[in-house]
Amino acid sequence: MNFTKYLIALLVLIAFNSEAQTKKLKAYLDEKQYYAPEIGNYIEIQLQYVGYTIAYTAKENGLQGEIAVIMKFKQHDSIIASDAFRLQTPFMKDSIVEDFYDIKRFALKPGVYSFSIELKDLNSNEASLNATKNITIEDLSLKTTISDIEIAESATQGDESSVFFKSGYNIIPKLSNYFPNELSFMPVYFEIYNTEKLNEDAFGIKQKIVNSMTGEEISMFTKTTRHKPASVVPFARSIDIQNLPSGKYILEYTVINKVMAEVSKQTYEFERSSNIDNVFDPEKIILNPAFQESIHKDSVQFYLASLIPMAKPAEIKNILAVIKTKNEDNARKLIQGFWIATAGTNAYDSWMKYKEQVVYVEHLYKNNYQAGYETDRGRVYLQYGAPTSVIQRETTSNEYPYEIWQYNKIGKYSNKRFIFYNPDLVSTSYRLLHSDMIGEMKNPGWQQVLTSRNTPHGNIDTPNQNVNSTFGDSNYYFKQY
Repeated sequence: MNFTKYLIALLVLIAFNSEAQTKKLKAYLDEKQYYAPEIGNYIEIQLQYVGYTIAYTAKENGLQGEIAVIMKFKQHDSIIASDAFRLQTPFMKDSIVEDFYDIKRFALKPGVYSFSIELKDLNSNEASLNATKNITIEDLSLKTTISDIEIAESATQGDESSVFFKSGYNIIPKLSNYFPNELSFMPVYFEIYNTEKLNEDAFGIKQKIVNSMTGEEISMFTKTTRHKPASVVPFARSIDIQNLPSGKYILEYTVINKVMAEVSKQTYEFERSSNIDNVFDPEKIILNPAFQESIHKDSVQFYLASLIPMAKPAEIKNILAVIKTKNEDNARKLIQGFWIATAGTNAYDSWMKYKEQVVYVEHLYKNNYQAGYETDRGRVYLQYGAPTSVIQRETTSNEYPYEIWQYNKIGKYSNKRFIFYNPDLVSTSYRLLHSDMIGEMKNPGWQQVLTSRNTPHGNIDTPNQNVNSTFGDSNYYFKQY
């Protein structure tokens, strides 16, 4: 079965108190198919609402939003199944909002359906918007087969009253298939059906992970477990991926019988970003003429160094070592090898797009002593992409010049901000002062630093105690996101 996930982006105008602000209601949607003997085949619609894109109203316990949801499954213009309800968001505290999840299940007979979903932010004046897609419901009742593989954002001891309850656990679904270095485990859940039809006293489940670019099986993850047959056999496992290098992979589970023959198979594709050391061996890389022609001889070292904002610590070590040797061929090979490891078959196209961005940040951010990619703004742009919005203030009454960059999404993280400032007032070398992005510099006293020309220092515990925040200053804009 091949079910694709997609992003529903619904544009709405929302208001906080009396100040109208433009927001984009966003929800990530995925679907998984299962089978239960008592109800038959059913589909699970999973939604992750991006918290900061929703309009909230003040309640006694905090801020709360409300969304109207309508789901329909049609065949030949006839509604086969539907649900309409109002979803109240969890209570949010002050300006801290988090993503939240919801699940709806529909029992459906095998066949092709047109699925539609309508989302309406009830605190917005905008009309609701819609999305549709075709979904094929497979018949999982006939033979031994495996349900869709679900990866959990979290799994805790179960409560049958919860919409997230499955086989003794409350499973919050992970709708992204990207696993950054901070995630060391992959919680897996799926179900196997009709194994009693094998007429054997036991069956096996074989797990393996395959590099989707090279086809290589990663042997450390290959294992087989023994299970007793039943009409429904739930399977839950947490896979330790901390030693899995960066790359694109296929997680594969296979039901095997006593003679090791494959009975059924299910797969899940995912991407891993890791700091695992990848040793650079120039002898194993054959230069692609396209890569060679894309870089002028005088620019090889420059473009090799420009990879540093994208590179992991071990890769940076390789880059610096090759730069030190001043070997042009090895520099070209490392650029090519980096992009093959990063983008696989799309290596050349990904490199050319990145090269354009390097040229762009060079034009915008270079100064007398730094290339564009070496500046803080250039590094952040290359590492995370273009910001969703930028606030620039070159002159203020009591603050150094600053810029606030806001990102709707960085990997699995939502609503991340960076504030840069220019304390020397001469060059354009803006420095990163503070960010709430994981792994970036955090400075709880950033307001005091930004106003330090005319604001006395606070103490260690409250560095910003002498800062007077006013309407339209940096703290006002930073909290708007």
